[in-house]
Amino acid sequence: MERVFSGLMALFSLFLVYLAMSYVAPIAYDPIGPRPYPILIFSLLAFLTLIIAFRPARFTKVINLGYDNTVIRNLVLCVIALTVYSLIFEPLGFIVSTTLMCFAVGLLFAGSPIKSLIFSIVISIVLYVLFDMLLDVILPLGLLSGIMG
Repeated sequence: MERVFSGLMALFSLFLVYLAMSYVAPIAYDPIGPRPYPILIFSLLAFLTLIIAFRPARFTKVINLGYDNTVIRNLVLCVIALTVYSLIFEPLGFIVSTTLMCFAVGLLFAGSPIKSLIFSIVISIVLYVLFDMLLDVILPLGLLSGIMG
């Protein structure tokens, strides 16, 4: 299964390299443009996944990952939480949606509700300050637009 996944990941990475070669940004701040970074990353990913897919059998061993019903359920719930996060990001805004997502994931990883809530609020505000104010990445405020801005 690992070899099949690695082979598919290599094919997908090569497809992304192909797409990145035609990428042209409307505004480029450096002489080589934005194209080299994705080409480099996806080429490296394709190369390494091909190594995993075609390595000799003597370099592999079966690893028991310990997946039981609880772990699989939490993984599915985590994917659902991330999907809901992507849907509520714009209407609710960064801080509210990130707080909800971090709280849900915190509960999935057996965190106490109070500690998960406090961490979720703090990390949402810290990330907002980091991205919006320090890195000048504009994030949606959503419900908080009347309060903050």
